[in-house]
Amino acid sequence: MKNTALTHIHEGLGAKILPFAGYNMPITYEGVNAEHETVRNGVGVFDVSHMGEFLLTGPNALALIQKVTSNDASILTIGRAQYSCLPNNEGGIVDDLIIYKMKEEQYLLVVNASNIEKDWNWISSHNDLGVEMKNLSDDYSLLAIQGPKAVEAMQALTSVDLSAIAYYHFEVGDFAGIENVIISATGYTGSGGFEIYCKNDEVEQVWNKVFEAGASYGIKPIGLAARDTLRLEMGFCLYGNDINDTTSPLEAGLGWITKFTKDFTNSEALKKQKEAGVTRKLVAFEMQERAVPRHDYEIVDASGAVIGIVTSGTMSPSMNKGIGLGYVTVANSAVDSDIFIRIRKNDVPAKVVKLPFYKK
Repeated sequence: MKNTALTHIHEGLGAKILPFAGYNMPITYEGVNAEHETVRNGVGVFDVSHMGEFLLTGPNALALIQKVTSNDASILTIGRAQYSCLPNNEGGIVDDLIIYKMKEEQYLLVVNASNIEKDWNWISSHNDLGVEMKNLSDDYSLLAIQGPKAVEAMQALTSVDLSAIAYYHFEVGDFAGIENVIISATGYTGSGGFEIYCKNDEVEQVWNKVFEAGASYGIKPIGLAARDTLRLEMGFCLYGNDINDTTSPLEAGLGWITKFTKDFTNSEALKKQKEAGVTRKLVAFEMQERAVPRHDYEIVDASGAVIGIVTSGTMSPSMNKGIGLGYVTVANSAVDSDIFIRIRKNDVPAKVVKLPFYKK
């Protein structure tokens, strides 16, 4: 297992550390519900340095990105980011990712930790355009400073106007005494804030100054368990759960990042799928009784016939009820449809709902 540059700090704080995507990562500090609450109402900090970063440079960098990703990266201007995915040749998804336009002819791709090698090999295999590719994953750290008080708490650490960075935009500037830090409003929690990219040898200084600046705002370290409950309340997909090599972006409700105004990997087959219509859809559901849905539980109809499978589920800390995502047949996918989650041989009623679960 790899460590992040801050693993020793998490250990010193008494975090529960477990293996995740090849890294020793902090899962909880004081408990999921308390940490979740901190981010929803105040400000919390996640070490997500396990994420991967690739730098693509050269006159054909955009052409390569357009070829391997589903969204249209040509609309990006310097300082903007875009959510996208890497389709495979079989109708599924290699990974989802965020693309940052750093400069003219230079882009940063941020990918999931568990897929770093897979994504690197996939993009490299399509790079017949002479694009210079650098894998920066082992050199960079990433902190997610999330919550409604994040901007106010952190403003003293930078000359950049944090409140002026719109969602899915970023600035490169000074932060916590370090120059050339990427400050990005691309959180995964639905409660505002931003993410900080810096080098491994800089991140401990950043972490310490962040906690000094946030002390009067009740800032706390947050583990990956609360990151999961926070993202699920927003209905954000998690690779390996809700999307994978066998799920199409159209089935997963990611048609909005699948742009047929250009050719990309498997775009013809996906276009045909869009025209024909999908046979299953990723839906959000709320339990109608006190019960917790879990990954891989069967979803059934009123007659007990299996119509799908749960991909993500939890007891929502904000709403105090069981919530989940899962694939069901199209006939059962409409909002307000009654479905049942099979939990230890009991078919527990649930209802299909509109996302997000958590409304501020």
